[in-house]
This record gives sequence, C-alpha cells and structure tokens, in this order.
Amino acid sequence: MMIIGCDFHPSWQQVCWLDTETGETGEQKLVQALGDAERFYRQLSAPALIGMEATGNCQLVDLLSELGHELWVGDAAQIRASYVRQQKTDKRDAAHILKLLVEGRFPRIWMPSSEVRDLRQLLLHRHKLVIIRARVKNELQHLCLNQGVQRKHKLWSRAGQQVLRELPLKPWAARRREDLLRLMAMLDQQIEPLDQAVKAEAQRDKMALLLQTQPGVGPITALAYVLTMGDVSRFPRGKQVASYLGLIPREHSSGGRQKLGAITKQGNRMMRMLLVEAAQSAVRLDPQFRKKYLHRCHAKPKAVAKVAAARKLAIRLYWMLRTQKPYPAVVRIESSPRVPLVGAS
Repeated sequence: MMIIGCDFHPSWQQVCWLDTETGETGEQKLVQALGDAERFYRQLSAPALIGMEATGNCQLVDLLSELGHELWVGDAAQIRASYVRQQKTDKRDAAHILKLLVEGRFPRIWMPSSEVRDLRQLLLHRHKLVIIRARVKNELQHLCLNQGVQRKHKLWSRAGQQVLRELPLKPWAARRREDLLRLMAMLDQQIEPLDQAVKAEAQRDKMALLLQTQPGVGPITALAYVLTMGDVSRFPRGKQVASYLGLIPREHSSGGRQKLGAITKQGNRMMRMLLVEAAQSAVRLDPQFRKKYLHRCHAKPKAVAKVAAARKLAIRLYWMLRTQKPYPAVVRIESSPRVPLVGAS
C-alpha cells in the first residue's frame, strides 16, 4: 500500500511517499497546470492513503474519491505544532506529514461529503450577497442622516422608500442614491431565489426540521447548523461544540491564576453570526431564554449576553440532534456542557 504525504499549494503539490510492501520511498513536485498531479494519482494502485493539511480545494478531494484513494485531512495547527525544527520547506512539510501517517499520529479531522460541501456553497453565496446588501443599505441610511432624516428599519417600508426618493439632494448625491437603489433591487432579486432554495433544502432535511421546532431558529440557521456540525456524535459534550464554533473565551492561565479573554472566533464565522441572530429571536420568543438573557444583562454588557445566548442556543441544538428530541421536550433533558451524555460509554 502506498502512503503519501502531500504539501498542497494552489499551483503545485510536493509529495513524499512510502511503499509499505517494498519499503521504497521517494518525493516529487507536481505542477497543477501541467497535469502532473492527476497523472500521478491515476497511476497509483488503489487504494492509496494520502494525507494533507486542511484545504479548500474540492477538485482534488473529488478526484481522489473518484480514483478510489483514501484521503485524510489533518488539522494544520496540530501538524505544525508537532514539528519542532525551525527549518520549514515544502519537502520537509511533505515528509513530516508522511511521518505522522506512518507513526499513527496524524491529527485527522472530519470531512463533509461532496453533497454537503455543495450545499454549503449555497449558504455561503447567499451569506455574501446579504452582507453586500447590508452595506448598500448602510450607505442609503447615511444619505438620509446627512439630510436630518432618521427612519432606521422603517426606511425600507413603502413610505420610507418614498421619503428616500424625495430627499432634495445635489446632483452627484442624487446619482449615488439612484445607483444604490438599483443595486439593492438587483441584490434582492438575486437573494430571493437563494432563500427559496435554502427553505426547500431545509424542508427535505429531517434534522433541519427538528431544529426548527426551537423558537427563533428558522430554515437558514437550521440547515447551516446541520451542514456545519455534520455527525454530532463526534462531540462528547456541548462544551466541545461551543469550542468548535469559536464561542468559548481565550484563556492564558498560569500559576493558579485564571485569565480569560474574548471568544476565540476559531470556528465558522457565518455560523456564529447566524447563531447570534437566532439567539436574539429566541430571547423574544422563548421565556426561559429571555429570563437568562436578562439576568446576564444585569452583570455583563449586552454584547456579552448576546454571545452567551448564542452559545447556549448552539448547545441546545446539539442536544436536540443527539437525543432526537424537539422543543420543548429537549429543555427537560438538556444537560450542562460539562456533563457527558447519559448512557454514553
């Protein structure tokens, strides 16, 4: 069996391999544009084991899957932390990945399927367009504020739009207003079918339907959570879920003194934003959520309380998937993030 360590770059790959049957080793640089990588992997006898650091290149993942090879993707931070030498080259990186594979120390991470990765692109594309639309709206709000008009969210009502169009502006400011209004209308037309597609996918997914029983969680947040978390049984506790999403504080404690900072933000940025938005809706719709949120607001700033609510919501959604219990039944069995699931080995 061939075991291959791959140091991946967009333009080339540096590979280092070991044939476990013959003991033969070697290394090679594969240039993507010349087709070296595809020819190299096609000539291998399947199945070969390829290890590489986490990457966003889906084409290589799909190619290896098609050829029947096994791809292991590793945590880049842990791979780098296990290499103590100060000399870093592509050849050394590929050889180090191969060494971790052979010694059984490779920090493998979970990889979603091809279908899940494609659905993530739907959510990501919609998310990026929504961010652009929010920036356009902020520019229009700025134009109104310069004229002494403050409507906030009411500016997007029919009456607010009429007020915006009737503002007495100078020529270039008026041109800016018209261009921004056309851009916003175009973005609305592009986002609408994406919203419908997300809702349709959420209706077909049983796990997403289960999460939507929680007040404040809609189809977009539910589907994004399911696609981001994957198989939730890989998380023994809710605390690991919060860490995976970057919703736990940084810590630099030593000598018996605990020192905490802001949240790590090491997880999926889009998922964190959706959870914070959903948590604010849950505060309005769920009496228990509102009670705990208001209690935190007495001692902490509102921004901290919102993040704490998002963390609690993420853990509750995790327990809903683990126990397959909808809201409100999950509230009665919801556990502390420090307590493992009852019955788990």
